[in-house]
Amino acid sequence: MAEDMPSLLSLEDELTCSICLCPFENPVTIPCGHNFCQGCLDETWKESFLLFCPQCRHQYSTKPILTKNTVLSAVVERFKLKSSSSELDLTKDVPDKKKEPEVKCDTCMEANAFKTCLTCMASFCEEHVRPHQENPIFRSHQLAEPLGDLAERICQDHCKIMEFFCQTHSCSICSTCLQQLHRGCDYTSPQEKRARKETELKNMLTFLDRKIDKNNIVMAQMKEEQLQLQDDADARKKQVSSEYQLIRDLIDRDEQDALKAVDKEMESGQAKLQSLVKKFGQNVKKMTQTKAEINSLLTSADALSFLQASVELPANAKFEPYCPRVNVDSKTVIAYNLSVVAVKDLLNQILNVPVENRISLMKPGFEKEVFAKVAVTTQKQLFQDQDLLRGVGGFPPKNFRSPSPGASLRGGNPKNKQPHSGGGMYAITRKPLHNSVYYLFSHITHLTLSDKGKDKDKGKNQKGPKGENHGKKQHKPAGFTMVPPSNFNQCPPANLGAHTHVPHDVCTGVKRNDLLKFGTVLKLDPRTAHKRIALTEDFTKASVAEEPCQYPDGPDRFSACSQVLCSKGFERGRHYWEVKMSSNNFCGLGLAYGRIDRKGPSSRLGRNADSWCVEWFNVKLSAWHDSAETVLQNPNPSRVGVLLDCDNGTATFYTVADRAYPFHTFVFPFSEAVYPAFWIFSAGSSVSLCKLTA
Repeated sequence: MAEDMPSLLSLEDELTCSICLCPFENPVTIPCGHNFCQGCLDETWKESFLLFCPQCRHQYSTKPILTKNTVLSAVVERFKLKSSSSELDLTKDVPDKKKEPEVKCDTCMEANAFKTCLTCMASFCEEHVRPHQENPIFRSHQLAEPLGDLAERICQDHCKIMEFFCQTHSCSICSTCLQQLHRGCDYTSPQEKRARKETELKNMLTFLDRKIDKNNIVMAQMKEEQLQLQDDADARKKQVSSEYQLIRDLIDRDEQDALKAVDKEMESGQAKLQSLVKKFGQNVKKMTQTKAEINSLLTSADALSFLQASVELPANAKFEPYCPRVNVDSKTVIAYNLSVVAVKDLLNQILNVPVENRISLMKPGFEKEVFAKVAVTTQKQLFQDQDLLRGVGGFPPKNFRSPSPGASLRGGNPKNKQPHSGGGMYAITRKPLHNSVYYLFSHITHLTLSDKGKDKDKGKNQKGPKGENHGKKQHKPAGFTMVPPSNFNQCPPANLGAHTHVPHDVCTGVKRNDLLKFGTVLKLDPRTAHKRIALTEDFTKASVAEEPCQYPDGPDRFSACSQVLCSKGFERGRHYWEVKMSSNNFCGLGLAYGRIDRKGPSSRLGRNADSWCVEWFNVKLSAWHDSAETVLQNPNPSRVGVLLDCDNGTATFYTVADRAYPFHTFVFPFSEAVYPAFWIFSAGSSVSLCKLTA
């Protein structure tokens, strides 16, 4: 049976449920082909807003019909039987523990001891122990199994057996010690203490076994992730190489067209010169004939014929011959030359810019599309990270939902609606991203070759491949040009619900000391914290916990979104606080009314009319209110200040450095007290309320 263990071990991974990490119990198969315990799958779908496969994340609009996999169930039962029998065989092969040394009888010193008297402090064989068993005088003596370390069990101070264990001092004591030195200590018997310690050690072994299994599973997942990462890198390299090859082919084709244009101009010039050479040759021939006639007339001896003869110069002899200037610098050739210089300069300018900033430089407005697709890719990675976290921490995430800030919590794309720019679960796609460099070259060559010979205003009202007005002046996207009042004491007009976008400019910065005079002390409210948020440092720091916190359930606690409110709300006056973020990834800072929903999908900050927030989702910074998103320029701050002006209905967010630079302002009326609110999702991220010091 031991020979079958390698096959059993290899089969164990295939017969283990990926949710409970145990052999299947009543296994069922879902349409995507994966198997799970029916109870585990029902519990997962019961705690989630979406119906999806826990292994491949495939979504279902309706709950599939679950049928028992009879073949897999039979294989699992056989596997359990073989595993139990193999474990019995393995225990038989375990060598016996080292035998303890034999104890001799203290009376005859020859026979092995049968019992040890703890009263007489001596060991006896079967013959010499009979008085203790038959004589009533020895009835009160305590007999035990033979003990070889009897001397170690005697108290050195009182020469008595140590029959008690002092839990206060963690040592063995005798009855006299208990009455004297250890009076008042908590004590128990050695047997009871041993039983407790054995229980603790067994629990520790069980815990270690469980942790070892989970770590092995995580290591196996990491190895699979390494292989997948290698495959993804190879695929990405092929894709990038293909796109660069297309660029090279495009340039080569344009180069060939330019060379052909030069050759065409050269052939045209040569044909023109050849025609002129032929014409001048004919002129020379006529003039040579006239010259011969003159020479013949000069040699004539007849004076009468000489005088009567008349010679006229050919008409072409009256014109001065010249060599025309013919070159290849036609309008087309010059256009090719100028365009390739422009492409070279533009490419040099683009390649000198960090790769993260090239997209907006090459194609204004394209960054929104990239943000959406990057968000989708990040969302997929978050799903994988949650699987890894579940393997490490040993718990499935509660209320599993899409990490996208603006996505619906239900699967499927609603009719007549486009997926949100943040990307929902239904927005996951494997379509490759548009290559902007390829677009750049195709766009430039299209302009230089199709519009050659036009005047300077040729760019006006021209439409590019996707309808852009290339002749128009390019503007920054909305959200980067509107500047709030330079003095923070002056409030903008009450445009209800308006978003004011602020660039990071020295001119807009204010002195931090001017803000600190409105400083307030805040603490996070543990009654509102989601169970995945751990509150530390005297309720001033919130971070994502590896395991759910043991918070009591209550109506004020967020259960759908990992959010927390502060314990203090504001209804009038000006108030300022600062927040330190460990990373600008998947976190949000904002304000919310106390009546904000705590349970449903609309409880996310900014996804309802009762809250406002600025949110970092991967590399994108957005302002949210009432499910309306405004993409902002991301200053990547590590410390953010918030100035709340209740009287004028504004909330301004600042990047705090040597000065405070505003990057967004909400304008809205207050109908009741608002509370500072925070949202964090990514493991390792945290937000901390800062002490306000100058």
